[in-house]
Amino acid sequence: MILILLGAPGAGKGTQAKLITEKYGIPQLSTGDMLRAARDSGTELGERVKAIIVRGDLVSDEIIEEILTDRIGQADCTEGFILDGAVRTTGQAEMIDRVLAARGRALDLVIELTVDEEELANRLRNRMAEAKAQGAPQREDDNEETFRHRQKVYRDLTAPLIPYYEAQGKLRKVDGMGQIDDVSVGIDAVLTNFNAA
Repeated sequence: MILILLGAPGAGKGTQAKLITEKYGIPQLSTGDMLRAARDSGTELGERVKAIIVRGDLVSDEIIEEILTDRIGQADCTEGFILDGAVRTTGQAEMIDRVLAARGRALDLVIELTVDEEELANRLRNRMAEAKAQGAPQREDDNEETFRHRQKVYRDLTAPLIPYYEAQGKLRKVDGMGQIDDVSVGIDAVLTNFNAA
Protein backbone atom coordinates (compact mmCIF):
# COMPACT_ATOMS: atom_id res chain seq x y z
CA MET A 1 0.00 0.00 0.00
CA ILE A 2 1.53 3.30 -1.12
CA LEU A 3 0.00 6.36 0.54
CA ILE A 4 0.27 10.12 0.65
CA LEU A 5 -1.16 12.17 3.51
CA LEU A 6 -2.26 15.67 2.53
CA GLY A 7 -3.41 18.46 4.78
CA ALA A 8 -2.67 22.00 5.81
CA PRO A 9 0.19 22.69 8.24
CA GLY A 10 -0.91 21.66 11.72
CA ALA A 11 -3.41 19.09 10.43
CA GLY A 12 -1.60 16.23 12.18
CA LYS A 13 -0.06 14.46 9.17
CA GLY A 14 3.13 13.51 11.00
CA THR A 15 1.26 12.11 14.00
CA GLN A 16 -1.07 10.06 11.82
CA ALA A 17 1.78 8.83 9.59
CA LYS A 18 3.54 7.42 12.69
CA LEU A 19 0.34 5.63 13.75
CA ILE A 20 -0.10 4.12 10.26
CA THR A 21 3.54 3.01 10.29
CA GLU A 22 3.06 1.27 13.64
CA LYS A 23 -0.21 -0.39 12.66
CA TYR A 24 0.58 -1.46 9.08
CA GLY A 25 4.36 -1.92 9.27
CA ILE A 26 5.13 0.31 6.29
CA PRO A 27 7.82 3.00 6.53
CA GLN A 28 7.21 6.72 6.50
CA LEU A 29 9.48 8.22 3.84
CA SER A 30 10.28 11.77 4.82
CA THR A 31 11.98 13.93 2.20
CA GLY A 32 13.99 15.64 4.94
CA ASP A 33 15.20 12.32 6.37
CA MET A 34 16.11 11.03 2.90
CA LEU A 35 18.09 14.20 2.13
CA ARG A 36 19.97 13.99 5.43
CA ALA A 37 20.76 10.31 4.82
CA ALA A 38 22.01 11.12 1.31
CA ARG A 39 24.11 14.01 2.66
CA ASP A 40 25.77 11.72 5.20
CA SER A 41 26.26 8.78 2.82
CA GLY A 42 29.58 9.85 1.34
CA THR A 43 28.31 9.08 -2.18
CA GLU A 44 28.60 11.39 -5.19
CA LEU A 45 24.90 12.22 -4.84
CA GLY A 46 25.42 12.85 -1.13
CA GLU A 47 28.19 15.34 -1.88
CA ARG A 48 25.89 17.21 -4.30
CA VAL A 49 23.13 17.33 -1.67
CA LYS A 50 25.60 18.52 0.98
CA ALA A 51 26.79 21.38 -1.26
CA ILE A 52 23.19 22.51 -1.90
CA ILE A 53 22.32 22.40 1.80
CA VAL A 54 25.49 24.33 2.74
CA ARG A 55 24.53 27.04 0.24
CA GLY A 56 21.06 27.16 1.75
CA ASP A 57 19.41 26.44 -1.60
CA LEU A 58 16.34 24.28 -2.18
CA VAL A 59 17.02 20.79 -3.46
CA SER A 60 15.73 20.36 -7.02
CA ASP A 61 12.95 17.98 -7.98
CA GLU A 62 15.55 16.09 -10.06
CA ILE A 63 17.60 15.29 -6.95
CA ILE A 64 14.47 14.40 -4.97
CA GLU A 65 13.56 12.04 -7.82
CA GLU A 66 17.01 10.41 -7.69
CA ILE A 67 16.89 9.97 -3.90
CA LEU A 68 13.31 8.70 -3.93
CA THR A 69 14.04 6.22 -6.72
CA ASP A 70 16.88 4.79 -4.64
CA ARG A 71 14.91 4.75 -1.38
CA ILE A 72 11.78 2.96 -2.64
CA GLY A 73 13.99 0.21 -4.04
CA GLN A 74 15.05 -0.78 -0.51
CA ALA A 75 13.69 -3.91 1.13
CA ASP A 76 11.54 -2.19 3.78
CA CYS A 77 9.45 -0.56 1.02
CA THR A 78 8.38 -3.85 -0.59
CA GLU A 79 4.96 -3.84 1.12
CA GLY A 80 4.46 -0.11 0.61
CA PHE A 81 5.21 3.20 2.29
CA ILE A 82 3.85 6.61 3.24
CA LEU A 83 5.26 9.61 1.40
CA ASP A 84 5.82 12.55 3.71
CA GLY A 85 6.81 15.93 2.28
CA ALA A 86 7.78 14.63 -1.16
CA VAL A 87 4.63 15.84 -2.88
CA ARG A 88 3.93 19.53 -2.51
CA THR A 89 3.11 20.52 -6.11
CA THR A 90 1.46 18.90 -9.12
CA GLY A 91 4.89 18.76 -10.77
CA GLN A 92 6.16 16.66 -7.88
CA ALA A 93 3.01 14.50 -8.04
CA GLU A 94 3.77 13.75 -11.69
CA MET A 95 7.37 12.95 -10.74
CA ILE A 96 6.19 10.51 -8.04
CA ASP A 97 3.89 8.81 -10.58
CA ARG A 98 6.87 8.49 -12.95
CA VAL A 99 9.23 7.08 -10.28
CA LEU A 100 6.65 4.51 -9.20
CA ALA A 101 5.74 3.53 -12.77
CA ALA A 102 9.43 2.92 -13.53
CA ARG A 103 9.34 0.27 -10.78
CA GLY A 104 6.03 -1.19 -11.92
CA ARG A 105 4.18 0.35 -8.98
CA ALA A 106 1.53 3.03 -8.49
CA LEU A 107 0.21 5.27 -5.78
CA ASP A 108 -2.77 3.61 -4.08
CA LEU A 109 -4.40 6.32 -1.97
CA VAL A 110 -4.15 9.96 -0.99
CA ILE A 111 -5.76 10.78 2.34
CA GLU A 112 -6.58 14.43 2.89
CA LEU A 113 -6.96 15.49 6.51
CA THR A 114 -9.58 18.22 6.24
CA VAL A 115 -9.22 20.98 8.81
CA ASP A 116 -10.57 24.40 9.74
CA GLU A 117 -7.70 26.91 9.43
CA GLU A 118 -9.13 29.30 12.03
CA GLU A 119 -9.52 26.48 14.54
CA LEU A 120 -5.90 25.45 13.87
CA ALA A 121 -4.84 29.07 14.49
CA ASN A 122 -6.77 28.98 17.80
CA ARG A 123 -4.99 25.75 18.75
CA LEU A 124 -1.64 27.36 17.96
CA ARG A 125 -2.46 30.41 20.12
CA ASN A 126 -3.50 28.11 22.99
CA ARG A 127 -0.31 26.03 22.64
CA MET A 128 1.81 29.20 22.66
CA ALA A 129 -0.02 30.54 25.74
CA GLU A 130 0.38 27.21 27.59
CA ALA A 131 4.09 27.03 26.77
CA LYS A 132 4.58 30.61 27.95
CA ALA A 133 2.64 29.96 31.18
CA GLN A 134 4.79 26.90 31.89
CA GLY A 135 8.00 28.73 31.04
CA ALA A 136 8.63 26.17 28.30
CA PRO A 137 10.68 27.11 25.25
CA GLN A 138 8.75 28.11 22.13
CA ARG A 139 9.30 26.29 18.85
CA GLU A 140 10.82 28.68 16.31
CA ASP A 141 7.89 28.22 13.94
CA ASP A 142 5.27 28.58 16.70
CA ASN A 143 4.04 32.04 15.86
CA GLU A 144 0.94 33.15 14.05
CA GLU A 145 2.72 35.03 11.27
CA THR A 146 4.74 31.94 10.26
CA PHE A 147 1.64 29.77 10.60
CA ARG A 148 -0.41 32.07 8.32
CA HIS A 149 2.42 32.10 5.77
CA ARG A 150 2.65 28.29 5.77
CA GLN A 151 -1.13 28.08 5.32
CA LYS A 152 -0.96 30.43 2.31
CA VAL A 153 1.88 28.43 0.74
CA TYR A 154 -0.18 25.27 1.24
CA ARG A 155 -3.27 26.84 -0.38
CA ASP A 156 -1.27 28.25 -3.31
CA LEU A 157 1.04 25.32 -4.07
CA THR A 158 -0.25 22.13 -2.50
CA ALA A 159 -4.05 22.47 -2.50
CA PRO A 160 -4.09 22.02 -6.33
CA LEU A 161 -3.09 18.40 -5.63
CA ILE A 162 -6.59 17.77 -4.32
CA PRO A 163 -8.34 17.98 -7.73
CA TYR A 164 -5.32 16.23 -9.33
CA TYR A 165 -5.80 13.15 -7.13
CA GLU A 166 -9.61 13.43 -7.18
CA ALA A 167 -9.46 13.11 -10.98
CA GLN A 168 -7.46 9.88 -10.53
CA GLY A 169 -10.04 8.52 -8.08
CA LYS A 170 -7.37 8.18 -5.37
CA LEU A 171 -8.41 10.94 -2.94
CA ARG A 172 -10.20 10.13 0.32
CA LYS A 173 -11.12 12.79 2.87
CA VAL A 174 -10.92 12.30 6.65
CA ASP A 175 -11.99 14.91 9.21
CA GLY A 176 -8.74 16.04 10.81
CA MET A 177 -10.31 18.20 13.51
CA GLY A 178 -11.11 15.45 16.02
CA GLN A 179 -8.92 13.94 18.71
CA ILE A 180 -5.88 11.98 17.47
CA ASP A 181 -7.58 8.61 18.10
CA ASP A 182 -10.75 9.70 16.27
CA VAL A 183 -8.79 10.82 13.22
CA SER A 184 -6.87 7.53 13.31
CA VAL A 185 -10.17 5.59 13.32
CA GLY A 186 -11.28 7.56 10.24
CA ILE A 187 -8.03 6.74 8.44
CA ASP A 188 -8.29 3.06 9.43
CA ALA A 189 -11.79 2.94 7.92
CA VAL A 190 -10.45 4.29 4.62
CA LEU A 191 -7.55 1.81 4.59
CA THR A 192 -9.81 -1.12 5.55
CA ASN A 193 -12.22 -0.27 2.72
CA PHE A 194 -9.32 0.00 0.28
CA ASN A 195 -7.79 -3.33 1.35
CA ALA A 196 -11.19 -5.05 1.14
CA ALA A 197 -11.82 -3.82 -2.41
